[in-house]
Amino acid sequence: MKNFHSLALSAVCAGLLLPSIFAADEATPHDKAAAQSPSAPVKVKNLGVDAFEAKAKEKKSVILDVRTPKEYQTGHLPGAVNIDFNSPDFDKKISELDTNKTYLVHCAAGGRSAKACDKMGRLPFKDVYNLEGGLNAWKKAGKEVEK
Repeated sequence: MKNFHSLALSAVCAGLLLPSIFAADEATPHDKAAAQSPSAPVKVKNLGVDAFEAKAKEKKSVILDVRTPKEYQTGHLPGAVNIDFNSPDFDKKISELDTNKTYLVHCAAGGRSAKACDKMGRLPFKDVYNLEGGLNAWKKAGKEVEK
């Protein structure tokens, strides 16, 4: 009788443990696939003025000015597209952008653009770059600004 109880207890324990062992094995390929997923967040890179300017000359690059429209009108980088980071529809607007293009993001001093790049980095963008020091650094380096 003692052996019967030990055998029954062993069977119950095995019945409880085996499904979790197999479930762990089944989860592994999914976890590996998720880690290698092409939609994994992109690492945002910070660029100085000269590197930012060089990157802007590439065909697939889009300069994204995340300042307010009023700030944008006072002067902006040549060819920059304005999407206000503080606008309630900022997330919607960036989600509609072509994720295969390279985005060069800036604001006045680098704070808003860093936050914008962080948001973009969570979407499936291929390349996102932040201008260190923003438009202030651009102007200080004597680079062109258009109105």
